[in-house]
Amino acid sequence: MGIHQAADQLEQPKIDIKPRMGLLIIGIILIGANLRAPLTSVGPLVTSIRDNLGISNTLSGSLTTLPLLSFALLSPFAPRIARRFGMELTLFVSLILLTIGIMLRSIGGVPSLFLGTILIGLAIAIGNVLLPSLIKHNFASRIGLMTGIYAVSMNLCGAIGSGISIPIASSSGLGWAGALGCWGILSLITVFFWIPQLRRPFKSDKDVQTAVIKNMNLWRSGLAWQITFFMGLQSFIFYTVITWMPEILEQKGLSADDAGWMLSIMQLAVIPITFIMPIIAGHMQSQRLLVVPPVIFLVVGIFGILYGSKLFIPVCMILIGIGVGTIFSLSMMFFSLRTQSTHEATELSGMAQSFGYLLAAVGPVLFGGLHDVTHSWTIPLLMLVVVSALIFIVGMRAGKNEYVSTH
Repeated sequence: MGIHQAADQLEQPKIDIKPRMGLLIIGIILIGANLRAPLTSVGPLVTSIRDNLGISNTLSGSLTTLPLLSFALLSPFAPRIARRFGMELTLFVSLILLTIGIMLRSIGGVPSLFLGTILIGLAIAIGNVLLPSLIKHNFASRIGLMTGIYAVSMNLCGAIGSGISIPIASSSGLGWAGALGCWGILSLITVFFWIPQLRRPFKSDKDVQTAVIKNMNLWRSGLAWQITFFMGLQSFIFYTVITWMPEILEQKGLSADDAGWMLSIMQLAVIPITFIMPIIAGHMQSQRLLVVPPVIFLVVGIFGILYGSKLFIPVCMILIGIGVGTIFSLSMMFFSLRTQSTHEATELSGMAQSFGYLLAAVGPVLFGGLHDVTHSWTIPLLMLVVVSALIFIVGMRAGKNEYVSTH
C-alpha cells in the first residue's frame, strides 16, 4: 500500500499559481472563514437574545444545537448534490443560502431567528463536506498546506466571532441582531469572490463513475467507520467543552469574564496547530504517531481541570485546545489521505461529518444530564477522559496507511 501511495505522490502535479488559481485560494480561505463565525458569534449573545425575545432557556439553548443537527441531516446528501449540480455551483448556492439565513436571523422575530439558524446550519454543512474534497481535486500535491490554511481561517474567524459579538452589540448600539447580521457582509463578499469559479466547474466523468461504484460500500468499510468515529468523538468533546466549561470554571472560583477568556485561550491555541498538523500529516505515510500526543494532552488537560488548582487552568485549556485542534486537523486530512478519488473523499467527508455532528449535538446534553444526576462535574469530566481513550483506539486504525475503498 505504501508503494502505491508513494507512486501517487510522485505523479501529483505541482501547484500552479495563476491568477485563476489565486482567486480559488482566496475563495477557499473566505469560505473557511464563514464555517464557524456565524455560529460562534451566537453563544455570547444567547442571554441578550433570550431576554429581548422573551423565549425560554430551552429555546435559546437550541440556537447552538440546531446547526449541529442541520449538519448531521444534510452532510450525507451533500456529495450527491455536488455530483448532480457540480461542486463549485453547489458551494455558490450554499453561500447565497448562508447570506439569506444570516439576514433572516437578524430580523429580530422568533420565527425568523430559528428559520435563519436552520438555513445557516444547512449552508455551512455543504461547505464542511465539500471543502476537503475540493482541495484534494485542485491541490493534490499541497493537500496539507491548503487544509491548514482553510482550517486556520475557519478557527481564527470563529475565535473572533466569539470575542467581538458583545462589543459590537453593546458599543455600536446595533444590539444582538446587528452583531449577528454583520457576518452577512463576509458571506456576501465571499459570494462575489466565488463567482469566477463557476466558469471552471469540476468535471471528471470517469472519476465520478468510479467513485459511485466504490462508495456503494463505503458505509460498510471498517476504516471509514474508524475515521467517522475519530471525527465524531472529537466533535463530542469540542462542543461539550464549549458549552459547559465556562460554568465549570466559575464553580472552581473564576469570574464569568475570566471563564470566558479561558474559552478564548482554548480556541486561540487551536489556530497554530490546525495549520502545522496537516502539513506534517501530509508528509507521512502513516499518521498513527500523530494520534498519541493530542490524546495525552486531552487527558492531562481534563484531569488538570478536575483536580488541579486555579493557577493551572490556563495551561489545561491550552492543552485541551491543542488536543482537539490536532484531532480535527487529522480528521480533515484523513478524508483525502484515505481515499483514492475526489468524489470518494466527498462521500467519506459527508459520512464522517453527518455522524460526527450528531455526536456533537448529543455531547452537551449527555454531559449536562450526568451533572444533573450526580450533582457533580467529576463523572461528566471522567466521561470525556473515556471518550479521549476511544479517540486513541479508533485513531490508531484511522492513521494506518490504507484506503477506505479496499476495506
